[in-house]
Amino acid sequence: QVQLVESGGGLVQPGGSLTLSCAPSGSGSESYAIGWFRRAPGKDREGISCISGYSTYYTDSVKGRFTISRDNTKNMVYLQLNNLKPEDTARYICAASRNCNDYDKWWLYDFWGQGTQVTVSS
Repeated sequence: QVQLVESGGGLVQPGGSLTLSCAPSGSGSESYAIGWFRRAPGKDREGISCISGYSTYYTDSVKGRFTISRDNTKNMVYLQLNNLKPEDTARYICAASRNCNDYDKWWLYDFWGQGTQVTVSS
């Protein structure tokens, strides 16, 4: 069983930045690929990024603005959000999967965190 806890969300102005953290724990958690999803009110859950080993993946809407990284010494995964836009407002959730194949398909993930809220507004 793997547990995931997100942190780092908040209120930020358009153009601002945030760093989200995801702390996986539990047996074998360090071997899982970690994906980030977001869910905005009235919208479907959207897979936006994934990291597996040294490979990273991004959906087009965040490519060039968001960066996913992993600190294996701390077993932490980070999502750096830059140049934030109001349409990035959502609850951001990390999830664990065996790999990043089809990383945007939520049903392929085994474990989920509760999420952290990001609000982009002036």
